[in-house]
Amino acid sequence: MTEDDERHEFSSGQGFEEPYEGFDLDPPELDVDDPTQVDPVDSRALTDLLDDRNIAADEVDADQLIDVGIEYMSINRHEQAVETFERAARYAEDDTREAEAWVSKGIAHGELEEWDAAVSAHREALHVDEDGEFAALAHTNLAYALWERGETEPAFEHAEDAVKADRRVPQAWYNLGFIQVEQGRHEDALECLDNAIRLGFTESAVYEEKARALEGLERDEEAAEMRETATEMQEAEEERLVQQE
Repeated sequence: MTEDDERHEFSSGQGFEEPYEGFDLDPPELDVDDPTQVDPVDSRALTDLLDDRNIAADEVDADQLIDVGIEYMSINRHEQAVETFERAARYAEDDTREAEAWVSKGIAHGELEEWDAAVSAHREALHVDEDGEFAALAHTNLAYALWERGETEPAFEHAEDAVKADRRVPQAWYNLGFIQVEQGRHEDALECLDNAIRLGFTESAVYEEKARALEGLERDEEAAEMRETATEMQEAEEERLVQQE
């Protein structure tokens, strides 16, 4: 990506919030309201507790392992999350849980910027359950990983596939719109970005991309309004981050 590209964030389609009900950041056994505020000693204790839950193979519960992997993600222990999700995939008793584990593993690899491994994990999820509950999420994150590897055409194809798999996923619409802006398909991009906003994707990045699409259509006044909205939202996002520190 060029230096200019880096100013425009491509969505990873992170799947730990709605509408993906299979992901739960806070299993009651391991409730951590704000991982950034956990004392290091307590954080190590939590990690020990998580390690203890990686139980013997004959007692493996794939759903529980997925919860453990997500908790690892919440405390930025992505290497351990990768291992846990892989184990969950190995012992999953149905295609849906296995696909969820592979997608989660791909997301963890993405957090580590291990794009080759992320691509492999998301492709494995699609191989296991191509039309299942997690197909849209797999396509969305696969598009992101491929984009990071510089494979723009395959990234575009999977961004399209994500929308086809589930038209209710806002990150999928945003990613597709992002690529269309990059390819100069400004009218199509604008429609995708508007869909993302309608579905609840209201981060500053989507308004920045919408401004770019409007500029490509020479609708400069509307573009200026979008940039102003993006700036206001970015300031609000930064303020929230400061308050959390």
